Amino acid sequence: MIPRPLLETSSTPYFDTKPLELYVFIDPACSQCWYLQPILRRLQIDYERYFTLRVVLRTSLPSLNMSCNQKRLGENSCETKIHPAFPSIAIKAAEFQGKRAGLKFTAKLFEYAYLKKRNVNAFSVLLEMAESIQLDTEEFKNDFTSKHVHRSLQVDMYIAKEMEVEQAPTFVFFNENIEDAGLKVSGFYSYEIYEQIIKELIDQSIIPDPPPPLEHLFKRFDTLATKEIAEIYRITEKSAERELKKRLLQQEVERLTMQDVTLWRKKS
Repeated sequence: MIPRPLLETSSTPYFDTKPLELYVFIDPACSQCWYLQPILRRLQIDYERYFTLRVVLRTSLPSLNMSCNQKRLGENSCETKIHPAFPSIAIKAAEFQGKRAGLKFTAKLFEYAYLKKRNVNAFSVLLEMAESIQLDTEEFKNDFTSKHVHRSLQVDMYIAKEMEVEQAPTFVFFNENIEDAGLKVSGFYSYEIYEQIIKELIDQSIIPDPPPPLEHLFKRFDTLATKEIAEIYRITEKSAERELKKRLLQQEVERLTMQDVTLWRKKS
């Protein structure tokens, strides 16, 4: 029995008239959450008109208390520090610049951690990430140590406890009937599993939305893998790479090769 959450971190209404509410619990230290990202993006592209999305941090840290959490970064209290709680706090600080900014920062954090192998527990690296996605870095630094960001993180931890979420990633689906309990899906599954759950919960015939033009996709998501683009447009990886190489020659995109993954982003 998964109850609907009683707390919200924003003063503005989060849910609208879409038939489903989807909570996705992630942990910045969880590699499976990195692999979940392309699936979640594709669900948003295909079926976002059917659900509202809330990404919640289910941190594995026993405590988020830090010696610098009440000081100003301008006093050089945290700028050179490293702490395992920093990635979670940074995600919440980014979210204070908008829901999409938070999602972009989370994607960038996973990219830095699992592809670039950077130390995302270091504040200097987190600040570099904020700059790379064009966040207001002064606002980011101020929010990083603010009580509002720390309260937002505490609310996420409360929601995870209330819904009895014990691992990340975990999806919790709610339908429009407020008396129905939520459906919790813990662990990592294929796109088709989550798609089928959405269809069954809505209990009517639904079809995916057509994907937006590629340039719009790059405005929404900072970097995209070749395979990810192929799946969104339902084409082969070879066809996706051929189209991307055309845009590379036209200097519309740039290619980033990391380990066994090729990422693409809009050329600045």
